[in-house]
Amino acid sequence: MKRFFYGFIGQMVLLVVVSAPLQAVPAMVTVTSTYYEVQTDSDRADAALLSQELETRFKVYNSLFHFKKDLLRTPLKVRAYTSQEDYDAYITEHLDKTSPGAVYLHYNQPERRELVIHRGSPDEARMFPHQVFVQYLRAFIPHPPSWIREGFAIYFSTLKFAPGAPVLPGETESGSTASDEVAPQGLIYEENLAWLETVKNLGDKAPSLESVLLADLQGIPDHLQSVSWAVVSFLKDSGKGDYLRILYECFMLLSGSATAPANAEVVFNHILSWTDGATLTEDYTAYLQSRKTFAELIVAGQQAYKDKDFKTAETVFQQALRQRRTHFAPHYYLGLLAYDQKQYDIAETYYRAALQYGAEPALVSYARGVNAASAGRNTEAIGFLEAAGTQAPDQYKEQTDMLIKRLR
Repeated sequence: MKRFFYGFIGQMVLLVVVSAPLQAVPAMVTVTSTYYEVQTDSDRADAALLSQELETRFKVYNSLFHFKKDLLRTPLKVRAYTSQEDYDAYITEHLDKTSPGAVYLHYNQPERRELVIHRGSPDEARMFPHQVFVQYLRAFIPHPPSWIREGFAIYFSTLKFAPGAPVLPGETESGSTASDEVAPQGLIYEENLAWLETVKNLGDKAPSLESVLLADLQGIPDHLQSVSWAVVSFLKDSGKGDYLRILYECFMLLSGSATAPANAEVVFNHILSWTDGATLTEDYTAYLQSRKTFAELIVAGQQAYKDKDFKTAETVFQQALRQRRTHFAPHYYLGLLAYDQKQYDIAETYYRAALQYGAEPALVSYARGVNAASAGRNTEAIGFLEAAGTQAPDQYKEQTDMLIKRLR
């Protein structure tokens, strides 16, 4: 008998679990933690690191869903291979084709379910976060509504594991801004707005909210992934407490023994018990129009800075930073804004982060030199200015020589 599960990355793919004789596998190291059992063909240190990441992700997920953890009958199983050959061999024993990076294998028997990872592969970073969330969700709710499964898998796909990430002004040690939900140490969340422009551009081709919420009853509509993400983002991050409360209540109504259509129908009926379809659609549309992509925020911030509207510029660049913490642009401009407010130590912190995340070295060296000079650290300033003149002489040499002469 064949069993089915769905995985979505880029497009919806139907993977078929088939019966096949198991082949010999390489010797595996096993590490067991609170909620996971990790097996890997690598060493124990890598298994422990993977286990740490999985546990911290679990904590983030459950801070939102609040599933009863004692319902887990067995640890969540994870199998990791560093060998492409061994990974493909194991996957093809269970599926009708291989799946790059990572894949979650779902069975009716909880003890057989497992997440399989090709550790260190080019596709791991893309597939792993998505599949880890699906494993977590289906451990508690084996048949969730498609929009919850796919929407939140995409929502959390930019949750990154980065132990030792630098802490920036106004941030907690977890890497989250102080006003945001706090992730455990070692995790950084950058809001995933990769689908925003796609959803906005769908126009009349976008599936209705009803067709997305009831996809498991009425059939999977086109663009389910992108719109599922948009619905999740709207309900969770619209800023309207009623929608967030409704979302939490929907989680509580999910049944671990119900089918996906049954869960979808219960959730849909609950949403409409609190708001009518027309109001829901109107608020959803307004929310999407209010959201700006990272590129749009950078352009808006640059214009505000050019207009010397520093308050607006700071607000916009902080929004951009929350979206993409590891992009140099918001760090650099926030450094300029701190400098303009004579907050030289804060400016230096932002400039260092901008350099770490890929800003042009000469640009940052020049900014750090001017900042250090304004703070009265002349020797330090001369070092930065000399570096800028050396790194990009055509652009900075004349200016830096003039400034250095004054400082000496």
